[in-house]
Amino acid sequence: MVDPKVADKIMIYMTEKYGNASSLHQKGQETKMALEESRLVIAKSINSKPSEIVFTSGGSEANNLAIKGVAYMHKKGHIITSAIEHPSVLETVKGLKDQGFDFSIIKVDKDGFIDIEQLKNEIRNDTILVSIMHANNEIGTIQDIELIGKICKDKKILSHTDAVQSYSKIPIDVKKINVDLVSLNAHKLHGPKGIGVLFIKEGTKIKRLIDGGNQEIKLRAGTENIPGIVGFAEAVKSISNSDIKRMEKLRDKLIDGILKIKDTRLNGPREKRLCNNVNISFKFVEGEAIGGYLDAEGICSSTGSACSSKSLEPSHVLMALGLKEEDAHGSLRLTLGKFTTEKEIDFVLQKLPGIIEKLRRMSPFK
Repeated sequence: MVDPKVADKIMIYMTEKYGNASSLHQKGQETKMALEESRLVIAKSINSKPSEIVFTSGGSEANNLAIKGVAYMHKKGHIITSAIEHPSVLETVKGLKDQGFDFSIIKVDKDGFIDIEQLKNEIRNDTILVSIMHANNEIGTIQDIELIGKICKDKKILSHTDAVQSYSKIPIDVKKINVDLVSLNAHKLHGPKGIGVLFIKEGTKIKRLIDGGNQEIKLRAGTENIPGIVGFAEAVKSISNSDIKRMEKLRDKLIDGILKIKDTRLNGPREKRLCNNVNISFKFVEGEAIGGYLDAEGICSSTGSACSSKSLEPSHVLMALGLKEEDAHGSLRLTLGKFTTEKEIDFVLQKLPGIIEKLRRMSPFK
């Protein structure tokens, strides 16, 4: 849900302060000031310069701008990514194959951590970009982005990380991690949907994808979404370290409670895991059926990535961990937020065991 404080701020910029930030009149300059103040808030949150922040329509556009922007600037070359990236990274990289680019996919271990040695070995003289996500959206695995950034910096290769899931949950200092491009968005931290950011390190040359006006440092044409941008900044200001600690505690309670159910498996690591992510596989049942029963109880869940939940294909992330197809299909993802309560966790743990028992009694797989 959108934080009520964020929603209130957004409403002001939809009804009262509605000017176009590119206009010279008073209303326009009012929103121009809000735009730049919001850019400063987000820049400070990752220790960057405001001039390194480019607003986009979300994480997927930010990922596309980072990868295609680098590729089109170089015109040819080799890109490295991992087997568990978000589709907006994997499909973008694979799509560049038709335009003459080559790519390598790094494998992951059973908990979703990339093979660092393979990464080093895949780097070639024509490698132009390494794109490895900071934390996985399905299984919560947190990669060692600082190490990956150092490897790329030593080889003088540009690096990009999709930090959509990790932003606000894990400290990100762009000067420390040595990453040239970082994708962020608002709705993973109780901000509005449809607004994101691409951090572009000063001096990094990329091609813009949307032509037109000179907005966003001439890298993203189009009238800025001021209500979304202001809401993004307000969401950043509204989340605290105590929220993270509380989510971690509730996450662990939920994991421990679910694993008491027979024939279950935690997907992803216990340590180095996002504070709000729980992904469990249940033998002999379909995740989609579990989700249906939970939904009837008012509990929202997912059987995989929300961006591919309508597909009958097993999650590419879970398959990359080495799971069998039936175990991947039997997975359930539950995500916490800063407004999640212990009472809600208790409710899930009260309802879920009975649902699993009922489905297993009906299961043709057992």
